[in-house]
Amino acid sequence: MRIDIITCAPSPLRPLFGYGIVKRAIEKKLASVHVHNLRDYGIGQYKKIDDAPYGGEAGMVLMLEPIVRCIENLQKERAYDEIIYLAPEGEAFSQSMANRLSLCRNIILLCGHYKGIDERICDCVDLRKVSIGDYILPGGELPAAIIAQSIIRLLPGALSDETSALNDSFQDGLIAAPVYTRPAVFRGLAVPPVLKSGNQRLIQEWKEQQREDRT
Repeated sequence: MRIDIITCAPSPLRPLFGYGIVKRAIEKKLASVHVHNLRDYGIGQYKKIDDAPYGGEAGMVLMLEPIVRCIENLQKERAYDEIIYLAPEGEAFSQSMANRLSLCRNIILLCGHYKGIDERICDCVDLRKVSIGDYILPGGELPAAIIAQSIIRLLPGALSDETSALNDSFQDGLIAAPVYTRPAVFRGLAVPPVLKSGNQRLIQEWKEQQREDRT
């Protein structure tokens, strides 16, 4: 899988793919992440990428031309299954969406910034708007990293034990059961006895009940 991230603030993004499961998946060539600086496609001598909004609102808006130029340049190299714009009005990101996206070969994640992107982007590019929640961040860089990481960890071979992902919260609409490890008792707090019973049927029944109760 290849993920291309288009942003006007590339520096905070790159370290987010340099550790843990995601780093190992990249090293194993299960995935690659490419961060593109929108200013490389900026307009004129000063590589302009934003301008004041029509209508007189405060703030700045990302211009169409640099974004379209960047996307079209990438599309000359390969076909993309999804072009996703991280936007507050987009459909809510979910585990089921992550599962579907993990089946793609090539994805573009477009990070908004300032007051957003000229709305005509929707007429220029076949994109999908996605939101990670009903709140505002300075830009789409963290949402892009969240989506990319959640997809990459689902790729076959990314996890040392692939069955682990099957038990994650939200995979079947339920929250995962609580988990415990050693010591069996800490400051009077004991691990539920059923988990130490060795009876897999009772353990599974307990976990299923916990999942339903937590959800």
